[in-house]
Amino acid sequence: MLPTDKPPLRLLLVEDDDALSAAVRSDLVGAGFAVDTCDNGIDAEHLGDTEPYDAVVLDLGLPGKPGLDVLAAWRKRNNTVPVIVLTARDAWYERVDGFRTGADDYLGKPFHVEELIARIRALIHRRHGQSATRLSVGGIELDEDLQQVTLPDGSRRELTGTEFRLLRYMMLNAGRILSKSTLSDHVYDQDSDRDSNLIEVYVRRLREKIGASLIVTKRGQGYVFNNGSGAP
Repeated sequence: MLPTDKPPLRLLLVEDDDALSAAVRSDLVGAGFAVDTCDNGIDAEHLGDTEPYDAVVLDLGLPGKPGLDVLAAWRKRNNTVPVIVLTARDAWYERVDGFRTGADDYLGKPFHVEELIARIRALIHRRHGQSATRLSVGGIELDEDLQQVTLPDGSRRELTGTEFRLLRYMMLNAGRILSKSTLSDHVYDQDSDRDSNLIEVYVRRLREKIGASLIVTKRGQGYVFNNGSGAP
């Protein structure tokens, strides 16, 4: 069960097999995502409507409410969160039903978690108009596998997990004003202490590593990652 972190991204993982959920969540966290989990369709539907997830990994065979019904309810309410469907059923017509209901991608069980991670990244990057492999904005390039940033002069900087998640979300939303609460929602999972003042600390650290001019403070509003077109 996942959770979005948004992505840095924050994800929601909906899976009722506890062992599989724990293993997949561990791998996703290791890949730099903030992950929430749940094990039934009723809670999944509520979380997907109330939390700002960047993507959802949704099993179909869920207690409480089937995954396909959860997805249909989201789409009926114009909830456009990207959804990757997991299923042990591999009939072609079931995949068609999933796509018709609003799934963005499909992955059959059993699966390699590396493929799931790649599909999540590609899905989120496409939504933000980015390459499926690396992020490049404002003259810097972010390597998601190594969690390193390459500067215009070719030098590289190592990032901590939180620095990486924060920078990735800012780069995906370059040119937009991002409040501290929005950044907290997409950098931390549901169980984390979301002290928005910590965002200031991590922004300061990022500026020391990539250059102060790339992250612009908008007083009383938040921060803007400079995409080269000028801050709003």
